[in-house]
Amino acid sequence: MNDAFAIVAILTVSLVTLAVGAFGLRISRTTSDFYVASRAISPALNASAISGEYLSAASFLGVAGLVLARGADMLWYPVGWTAGYLILLVFVAAPLRRSRAYTLPDFAEFRVESVPARKVASALVVLIGVLYLVPQFQGAGLTLRTLTGAPSWLGAVVVALVVLVNVVSGGMRSITIVQAFQYWLKLVALTFPLAFLLVHWRRDGRTTPGLHATDWIEPMQGHYAMYLTYSLILATFLGTMGLPHVVVRFYTNRDGRAARRTTVAVLGMLSVFYLLPPLYGVLGRVYTSDLIASGKTDSVVLELPGRLLGGSAGELLTALLGAGAFAAFLSTSSGLVVSVGGVIGQDLLGRWFDGVTAFRIAGAVGALVTLGLTLLSSGLAVAHAVELAFAVAASTFCPLLLLGIWWRGLTARGAIAGLVVGGGLSASAVLATMLGASPAGWFGAVLAQPALCTVPIAFATMIGGSLLTKGRLPAHLGQTMVRLHTPEDVELDRGNYHPEGAVGG
Repeated sequence: MNDAFAIVAILTVSLVTLAVGAFGLRISRTTSDFYVASRAISPALNASAISGEYLSAASFLGVAGLVLARGADMLWYPVGWTAGYLILLVFVAAPLRRSRAYTLPDFAEFRVESVPARKVASALVVLIGVLYLVPQFQGAGLTLRTLTGAPSWLGAVVVALVVLVNVVSGGMRSITIVQAFQYWLKLVALTFPLAFLLVHWRRDGRTTPGLHATDWIEPMQGHYAMYLTYSLILATFLGTMGLPHVVVRFYTNRDGRAARRTTVAVLGMLSVFYLLPPLYGVLGRVYTSDLIASGKTDSVVLELPGRLLGGSAGELLTALLGAGAFAAFLSTSSGLVVSVGGVIGQDLLGRWFDGVTAFRIAGAVGALVTLGLTLLSSGLAVAHAVELAFAVAASTFCPLLLLGIWWRGLTARGAIAGLVVGGGLSASAVLATMLGASPAGWFGAVLAQPALCTVPIAFATMIGGSLLTKGRLPAHLGQTMVRLHTPEDVELDRGNYHPEGAVGG
């Protein structure tokens, strides 16, 4: 392959990202600009930005690779990742925006009026952010190696440095614009080459016996497949609302109504996008089945144009896919660094630096430390690594948000107990999986997909702990619940209702 096309494509995406970051430096001045874009993002722009941020390496490369390797069972990934926003829309989006918090730890402290709860939530945000960020850097290394033959570490370093400059320059306001652009770039980058590949397949008429194998097209085959499938569904359905880089986006909406409109638009955008990667997986089964034996299934999207079309056409389409893949890494990584940097900046550095400086230092530290962990790790399949982050999110922040918004009985001690137990169990399972220490049998299956066990345990712990300490309800519980569930044209201030804007946010 002619490396020049791929290098130009990757450089173009990186330079556009940096240019927007430089523009963000001019328009981002206040702490609110850096953390939540001054809560002034329209639903259409925010939906594009959320979609651009959410469609990560796992979506762009990992889904196709999993469908290639394991068939129809893996369609639960895009289904779950999309359906998670439906639950977010119905139960969380508007009340979360009305809380007027900056971050998930802000919400935890606001709801249960506890600084220790905030600290536990902060630690979990950093954990989930790192778990999600590592596969983005790994995917960047895989993409650059596939396209140019460069060492894997180089792609991770390039993405980390571009994200670092972009986030430090303009914060949330800056990355909102670039993430919205990157959603449409990713959509075009998958759609345009796919049209050529499908036309070629139709003309070629090629099939493979492997495409019709029972163990490939029938879901829930193999040992413990039913448990693994339903645990995956639970993790993806409930984990979305607990992802810090997703949740922080809803704080950038003007009000709860805008948050709901944003979520509806996101559902449509994700549904369109997720029609595409499985088709690459099917084509990969026909033309690139050798990738299964070599363990390089995550590269199937980038391999197909060269194998089917060849020549300049294949090189140009591969370069376009490479640009889309890098856009996926950059957009998701930017959102993760913002969410992690926001928490570290507020909770650890805020006492020594002003809000903007603390955010910049924290973002830099978060990006560089995660880059170091990426270079030291051998890595899992990209989609599976992201799935583990979903399991932790579903076992921690999902119970906190649902119970905190809809149940008056939640207490600080109950919330802390649930976060510690759910986070501890799910994180231990993730660690065992990443270290390759999972045993055979049922216990190994639970460690590989812990959500079906850890989510109910986290809910039960949070509820049980709250019932045991029901005499310690937050002092301002009534006022808090009214704020969460009252439309924005009515606000509560010290027990009195006031029109929107009469009180501070």
